[in-house]
Formats: sequence, C-alpha cells, structure tokens
Amino acid sequence: MSDDPFHTHLPRNPKEFVAFILVIAVISVNTIPVAIGGLTAGFTVAMWTDLLRVMPVLLVAVVAVVLLTMKPAQVLTARLVRPGDSFRAHMILNALCSVLLISLVMTVVGTWIGTRQVSTEPLDQFAYLWPRNCTIAFLVEALLAQPFARQVMRRHHQRVDARAALAAA
Repeated sequence: MSDDPFHTHLPRNPKEFVAFILVIAVISVNTIPVAIGGLTAGFTVAMWTDLLRVMPVLLVAVVAVVLLTMKPAQVLTARLVRPGDSFRAHMILNALCSVLLISLVMTVVGTWIGTRQVSTEPLDQFAYLWPRNCTIAFLVEALLAQPFARQVMRRHHQRVDARAALAAA
C-alpha cells in the first residue's frame, strides 16, 4: 500500500472528527481493558461481564483524556517527524505519542474505574502497570483501532468526493 495523502484518511471537519474519535475509542475500550483485565485477574466470563458494566464510564473517560492529551501529543509528534516523512511515519509516531500520554493517565484512572474505588494502588504499582498497559494500548491503537478508523474515513471520503464530482459534472 502506498502512502496516501493525509486528507484521504483523516477527518476533514468537526463531524468527521467526532466519528473518527468514537470509532477509535469504541475499539480501544472494547479491547484494551479486556486484555489488561485478563492479564491482571485472568480471562474469565466474570471478569469480562464486570468490564462490560464499566465500559460506558471508561468510554467517557477515554474520550475526555484523548481530548486533553491531543494537543500535547501533536506537539510531541511534530518534534519527532520531519516534513518529508511518510504518512505511515506520521501516523505511527502520532499513535505512539498519543498512547504514551493517554496511558499515563488511564493507567491510574482506568484502574479506579475498573475497581470502582479511588485508591493509591495504581500509583503504588505504576512502574509495574504502566509499561504493560502502554504496550497493549499501543499495539491495539497501531494495529487495530487507528488503521480501522482511517479506513472508515478513507471510504467515507471516497463516497463524499464521488458525490461531489457527480454534482459538479
């Protein structure tokens, strides 16, 4: 697959941005906590059903943290990429910077939401929990959530552009 222009894979307006973020967030919230919870407590039906109960709260928290960390992640990405770098390089580094910042917050907040209690446990175990959580989150984001969301955007833009071309003809 060749490197396509940025505008075909990324949101072009606020409505598309919301859809893009929601696609990524829904995929992430349905995979990352399951993997982390399974590694922490074991992969059981009880663990999974317990996670299902808190997923709406996790979804809101993830979207809020994504919005809070977006600008710092963009600044960090801009420091690492160069104008001639490929689309893939930009996307991988942006995913890495975003996941790095989001996972710092969600390692603590996600634990609080998952256990339904605010405690110092995630802070006490941060050095152990965060590398694993960040790795899982990065793999899900880089290999599943973001490529899927970009594909959704690309197909949406193909339809929109085709309609615009027909209307102009």
